[in-house]
Amino acid sequence: MVPDDATSVTEDDAISSGPYTVVRMSGTTLADWLRAQDDAALVALLRARPDLATPPPADMSVLATRVGTRASIARACEDLDTFTLAVLEALVVQGADAEPVALPTLGEILGPDVKPRPLKQAVGRLRSLALAWGDDDALSVPPVTREAFGSYPGGLGRRTGQTYDLHGITEGEQRVLQKLAAGPPIGDTKDASRVVPLDKADTPVQRLLARGLLLRRDPGTVELPREIALELRGERPLGPIQVTEPKPKTTTFQQSSVDGTGGGEALELVRHVENLIASWSAEPAPVLRTGGLGVRELRKVAKDLDVDERRAALLIELVVGADLAANTEAAEPEWMPTTKADVWLAATTEVRWATLAHAWLDLPRLPALVGRRDEKDKLFNPLADEIRRAQAPRDRRWVLEAIGAFPKGTAITNPADLASLLSWRAPRRGGRQRDELVRWTVEEGTAVGVLALGAITSAGRVLLDEGPGHAAKALGDALPAPLDHVLVQADLTVVAPGRLEPELADELALVANVESAGSATVYRISEATVRRALDSGRTADELQELFKTRSRTPVPQSLTYLIDDAARRHGRLRGGAAGSFLRCDDSVLISEVLAHPEAGRLELRRIAPTVLVSPLPLADVLDGLRSAGFAPAAEGPDGQVLDLRPGGRRTTPRQRTARKPVSPAVPADERLGELVRLVRAGDRAAATPRGERVAVPGHLGAGPSATLSLLQQAARARRRVLVGFVDSHGTAAQRVIEPHVVGGGVLEGYDHSYGEVLRFPLHRVTSAALVDED
Repeated sequence: MVPDDATSVTEDDAISSGPYTVVRMSGTTLADWLRAQDDAALVALLRARPDLATPPPADMSVLATRVGTRASIARACEDLDTFTLAVLEALVVQGADAEPVALPTLGEILGPDVKPRPLKQAVGRLRSLALAWGDDDALSVPPVTREAFGSYPGGLGRRTGQTYDLHGITEGEQRVLQKLAAGPPIGDTKDASRVVPLDKADTPVQRLLARGLLLRRDPGTVELPREIALELRGERPLGPIQVTEPKPKTTTFQQSSVDGTGGGEALELVRHVENLIASWSAEPAPVLRTGGLGVRELRKVAKDLDVDERRAALLIELVVGADLAANTEAAEPEWMPTTKADVWLAATTEVRWATLAHAWLDLPRLPALVGRRDEKDKLFNPLADEIRRAQAPRDRRWVLEAIGAFPKGTAITNPADLASLLSWRAPRRGGRQRDELVRWTVEEGTAVGVLALGAITSAGRVLLDEGPGHAAKALGDALPAPLDHVLVQADLTVVAPGRLEPELADELALVANVESAGSATVYRISEATVRRALDSGRTADELQELFKTRSRTPVPQSLTYLIDDAARRHGRLRGGAAGSFLRCDDSVLISEVLAHPEAGRLELRRIAPTVLVSPLPLADVLDGLRSAGFAPAAEGPDGQVLDLRPGGRRTTPRQRTARKPVSPAVPADERLGELVRLVRAGDRAAATPRGERVAVPGHLGAGPSATLSLLQQAARARRRVLVGFVDSHGTAAQRVIEPHVVGGGVLEGYDHSYGEVLRFPLHRVTSAALVDED
């Protein structure tokens, strides 16, 4: 069988490396090296590799075993930069997983570009992560580290221990060797099917096999020995190595400019989400059979909000991600605003933005995939399971924190430069879409208002470091003070030159429609919008006073006439619930309504010269009369105008399940320090000489009573006992204590190593042994 990574070999050019021989490693073991580290170093190790602490290891041998597991090493390698990863690979190439390697030898294989100081720093970094251990003259790595670099670390084959003479080879043979020396070192070829002497060799591969310059692995595969590859590669055996990170091109802005631009985007985001909630309140969107939202509905949202489909997809994902809308999960499911949307709408602009920005930061999905197709040419839809990515929140923070690490106001001019920087810092992160992920994060962060002009905003920085509550305050500080005035134009438009006070914004939204938005918002007033305000209970005098007191420009007569004319016609007909009724002081108008063809459909009948009734709901009657050209108003039992506009449909918020963290949570340093103490205590317990011992098979015979007797005997004689127990995490551990109290289901004793009193539930004790004091 031919290996998957084999190079294809022809007559003119050809061909990998077999398994390495693993030998018992000499020198200091990993467990002994860990024991020699101080507590601060071990705490730093557990902080950097939190998976090692879960569940708490019983002793240093258990910790060393976890350090060397395949999954833990692979996870730790994800945080290594390109140079440190190259140093680790060089250690593997030099066989540090089998025998210790000296630092000078490591420098030789890395090449002349690597100076001693950065090399020592990289080795120090590997030691801090326990990916390497030992002194500079005897560096070792865990045996499974080799698996982190594939079958052929460094693209090199097996070491044979022989010396090879390359003089006299032909040009064709040279091409074969050069191709295999570049890696991988194996290749498939028909010329290895049989071994022939040199005088009968017809092809470059056969001649190289005959001379021993290639190794025959099987009838279809050959391998280049490591010694030949190193000689052909010259003074840089592992190729060019970038020791320092690339420096992206940057531009500097005033932080106030960044915050102002980001604040404008934040306001635009909040406005669009408000409109999306209003749209889905009136007409919820259907859920696809396969889940998600259909293309037609996506386009409708984009049209309603006057945005492109890419931004519409982001808004939809944010609304659902923030639990402001959800799948009703009914017989005919729909995407509908939740009751949380009402709470969100009642909050301040800053709080609304912080809710959305925090939802985006923690969104385990990639909205940028919407509109693309997968390997099977299936379209990615909004809210579909196919765009869920558990790593998305971690990668999103990774990109934002890289931008935030630059001085305030510093902007990355090209996302490709940022991708190159992050690629050097963590080449094993991000997967195949790493570069696109960086660009998507920058684009989405800008749309959300976390980024602006290529730099991170003050509110975005606070969001990363302190959370949404503090971020809302930071945005409020960055935004200009809300305005208490507008500019009314002669063409019945109203210009808001900035963010309006909430009360004024609500009044203006009632009496006018947004025509264009941006740093200055333009509203349009029409007869329909004035009637909408009157329907909600506003009077003509209140509307006139609104514009008179809030406009910095003179109120045009055309607006005054429009309001007065609409008010004069509005409410002359008044309806109530009977089903419903209509009343009017003008009996002629009542007769006119009754004579209209619409009256028959509405089932209107006169019960008095000025009163009509209908069995239909009042809202239906009023809508019908308005479509017929009348301008009725609704009234309540007290005769006051009622606002019958529907409040919008709502569904119950989804009960959110706690998201499984992508990586293990990092405990506090105090907890890690306690864990290190327990590990050292386990080491001492393991090394303690033991006398009489009793094991506790909890379900058998006299085991528990025998243990209780031994512990009571130790308490009377003031002797120390090695106690084996299972802690609250289900992990077996041991401690050496001097029992004081044994009874009532509790063992209490004094640990002389740490000078503290310990308590153990007796049912968790698994064994007890008297400490041999001789």
